[in-house]
Amino acid sequence: MAAPSSPKTILVIVDPFTEHEQPVLGRAAWLAERFGAQLELFSCDYDEEVDSGRVATVWVPDAGLREQRMLRDRRHLESFASALRGRGLQVTVNVAWDYPPAEAIVRHVVATRPWLVARDTHHHTLLQRTLLTNTDWSLIRDCPAPLLLVKPRDVGAQPTVLAAVDPVQEHDKPAQLDDAIYRFASELSAKTGGTLHLTHAISTPLGVQLPPNVQAVVAQEHRRALDGFLMAHPVKAENLHVHEGLAHECLQHAATSQHADFLVMGAVARRGIKKVLIGSTAARVLDRLPCDLVIIKPATFVVPGA
Repeated sequence: MAAPSSPKTILVIVDPFTEHEQPVLGRAAWLAERFGAQLELFSCDYDEEVDSGRVATVWVPDAGLREQRMLRDRRHLESFASALRGRGLQVTVNVAWDYPPAEAIVRHVVATRPWLVARDTHHHTLLQRTLLTNTDWSLIRDCPAPLLLVKPRDVGAQPTVLAAVDPVQEHDKPAQLDDAIYRFASELSAKTGGTLHLTHAISTPLGVQLPPNVQAVVAQEHRRALDGFLMAHPVKAENLHVHEGLAHECLQHAATSQHADFLVMGAVARRGIKKVLIGSTAARVLDRLPCDLVIIKPATFVVPGA
């Protein structure tokens, strides 16, 4: 007899400096109940002054300050874990002394290989959106596991799951990525009793306005590719939404008009000046979405520096 498969693990990133309940905890618990998953609460902390032994201009060679901070963080996580265990969930906690946060999280993901990484997301400044310096943006780029960025809102009793696909591959996505997006979104909608929707953006490079006859040819090519995708990835006709325009604007419109609870989309890592000045569609759309965002990476994705 084959051994039973291990339960899925949702890695929940908890802010060690926030005392009140964090939305990601409720969303992760809700998903764990529906997927039969276990939870790992994880936080990373670091203080250069503590690590060097210097505190308030006084050098303390061995005061155990790091251990005290990590013990405090663990107690913080255990307070959340206790409530979650009261719901019948299997919950572990883990604390790391590591920096910067995004890289620390990615290192832990590589070591533990969770099914899903979940984290709260907040509004980002224009500078953060331009330079991609925020932890959320770094995780969009570098996290190898599916990444759930949770907005502070409730989801519907029968949630709408919107999968963004690009079968034309105009954004250099590996063909298998659309398959992975569809599979994840389909399972998410099925396990949560929700409804699966698909959306696709017919866009031109940099939003250039094409002559009407050329635009018609482009739209025809997109619809032909989409029809081919739908043959192997079925969805109800009324749940298919095709928009023309810039990809991130189309995604925002689709999510808003369909009252989506989750948007599932892909992200391809970018490097160099392209990363700094352009970033990914996922990063562009993050602050504009009214719903949670799930980021899927290609199977061929390699963690930078790994």
